[in-house]
Amino acid sequence: MNKTTPSTSNALDRVLVLEMVRVTEAAAIAASKLVGRGDEKAADAAAVEAMRKAFDELYMDGTVVIGEGERDEAPMLYIGEKVGGAPGKGPKIDIALDPLEGTTITAKAGPNALAVLAAAEEGCLLNAPDTYMDKLAVGPGYPEGIIDLAKSPTENVKAVAAAKGVEPSDIIVCVLDRPRHADLIAELRGLGCGVVLIGDGDVAGVIAVTDPDTTIDMYMGQGGAPEGVLAAAALRCVGGQFNGRLVFRNEDEKARARKWGIADKDFDRIYKLEELAKGDCIFAATGVTDGSLLDGVKRLRGGKMTTESVVMRASSGTVRWIRGEHRI
Repeated sequence: MNKTTPSTSNALDRVLVLEMVRVTEAAAIAASKLVGRGDEKAADAAAVEAMRKAFDELYMDGTVVIGEGERDEAPMLYIGEKVGGAPGKGPKIDIALDPLEGTTITAKAGPNALAVLAAAEEGCLLNAPDTYMDKLAVGPGYPEGIIDLAKSPTENVKAVAAAKGVEPSDIIVCVLDRPRHADLIAELRGLGCGVVLIGDGDVAGVIAVTDPDTTIDMYMGQGGAPEGVLAAAALRCVGGQFNGRLVFRNEDEKARARKWGIADKDFDRIYKLEELAKGDCIFAATGVTDGSLLDGVKRLRGGKMTTESVVMRASSGTVRWIRGEHRI
């Protein structure tokens, strides 16, 4: 495959937008070979290597600003790594990525494993450290500021319910199924809310608030900060609101945040959507396993595979659903 050369000087060229899907497709196909095999690290390593090779086919001077693997002790596309086939020549693009969002669910053949990335012009994605983040999201169509991490879960549910014209008990909230969320889940159920618990894959969980078919109104809880930026990039493209606040468990995590440009005064800052992903940006994802957002990779007779992907762009508001057929 030849390196794709953009036809205009715009950093996020239209051709480059579509080429990003090839990158997530490559990672998803590689990881799919290890679905249900019980080996998280091998699945992640396969996705990382495939994504790195696919990036090298693109005409861009890319820099990874949010990488993966540090928390999972897996091979990295590390923060600061240069990607793309035109270093020093192509458009300067910042990349946030997770070649396999859902390593555990891939190993166990669970739902909602994805290969995901976000791309933006240089300096437009928050260089989030590999810590946790408190997250709060709602879909499009609500007044700006309807959600606020400074308020309690109860206050946020009541605000969304009032804006939607329903009772709080009619609101459905997606939450990662973790022991740390026991109090949050109890508070939501005390309001009568429906709580959709997911085992992993909170990028898909956040994006679910934008799809009426999921019936999910809100996303709440604590998950990875890098995944928060990826989800914010997606919401920038399709609409919705997002609040994120970094969570530090120790001094080592604070030191890591300082290394990547987070000032001490911002340790308790509530980041809004445009502060996490600003300007024009792209979000692309390909399903590894079947989920609420995308179908997973299907291996068919005769050496064929199918993939399902989505690619979104903020400047145009375009969302493309792409079904690919591949020959081994």
